[in-house]
Amino acid sequence: MLNSRNRLTAGCFLAFFAFGFIDNLKGPILPELLRSEQLSLSQGGTIFLGAYVGFIIATLLTGFLADWGGNRLVLLIAGMLLCIGLLGVSLNVTYPVFVLLMGVVGLGLGAIEVGANGLIVVLHRENAGRYLNLLASSHGTGSFLVPVYVAWLLHLGVGWQRVFLSVVLLSGLLTVSLMFSPEPTKNRGTTTANWNLRETLKIGFSGQMGWYYCLICSYVALELGLAAWLMEYLQQIRGKSSLESSYYLSGFFMTIMLGRFIGSFFVEKLGYLRMVGVSLVGGVCCLIAGIYGHEALLIALPMSGGFFSIVFPTVTAVVTSLHQKNIGKVLGILFTFGGIGGALGPWMIGVVSDWIGLQMGMCMTIVYGIVAIAALLIVVWRTREERKLRLATLARLQR
Repeated sequence: MLNSRNRLTAGCFLAFFAFGFIDNLKGPILPELLRSEQLSLSQGGTIFLGAYVGFIIATLLTGFLADWGGNRLVLLIAGMLLCIGLLGVSLNVTYPVFVLLMGVVGLGLGAIEVGANGLIVVLHRENAGRYLNLLASSHGTGSFLVPVYVAWLLHLGVGWQRVFLSVVLLSGLLTVSLMFSPEPTKNRGTTTANWNLRETLKIGFSGQMGWYYCLICSYVALELGLAAWLMEYLQQIRGKSSLESSYYLSGFFMTIMLGRFIGSFFVEKLGYLRMVGVSLVGGVCCLIAGIYGHEALLIALPMSGGFFSIVFPTVTAVVTSLHQKNIGKVLGILFTFGGIGGALGPWMIGVVSDWIGLQMGMCMTIVYGIVAIAALLIVVWRTREERKLRLATLARLQR
């Protein structure tokens, strides 16, 4: 029998598997959805925008809820929201209602982001970087499996609505499993769930936190933009079949999954910020090679996932190490900015693609990566300056 700590850890991993699987349904389904419903690329981007508006709302609210009622409660609500949203999307609804229901799905995904990360930090604070990367590798597993799963169902003639319906079972399993998992005592009611805006801004925007938010926002825009539009890009610009493009997308998520698993054993030793820097530079180089290079270099697009894999969980670990209290609020703000990136990133690719072509739209992922690297350089510079200031202050006090 698993003890309560291990049961909750397993519940977090199941939640993140469901997160990766459900969140990345949209990319493999998108080409079929655009053609069967006769939607434009901008309308396709708006579907992603709707989902991540819900995600943003959830991360804003659930940080307070997690600090008040615990992360298990947040995850339980997430499972219920996913069931409602996916059931609604599977029905033959109008386009505006579809976008609204994707917002409900986004609410559930945002709640998982805050609840599972927060609970892992509570349960494994001494090795937070390692466990957050392992948690993210579970997300990568779900993301890796979903393109092949969707391609298989569509090949069998299953409509895209039925594909959404089939995933309700996964959401139900998550909800039921959390009903029978206890809330850790040290995670329940760690602070009052007040809504004092001034206090929240003081906690969440002290020091160099704004640059961490810029980093996470631009990175998420990159990852989700690439995941959302890769199959459409490969089919429309590079002439790949639906099945071939699904293998490329699965390869992207497979390298993310493997990168996070392998990175979890090194991130504590090599240093958080150094690992993030190497990962961003390597990943952007892969994007440039894959988008602008010869046909043989297309493999660089899925390979970029191996570099990008550790960025999000490692930045999360850095932020949690800077804040010992009010973790729910801080993670809520961090993931809200991630949600902003998730909303604007794929949407902007759709808008730019309608304007000047899908080839140039995909180049937006490179722009997002450059912005992330710039934000990281500012964080590193400010960290060094703050360290010099502390050492100088300490030297004056010792005289």
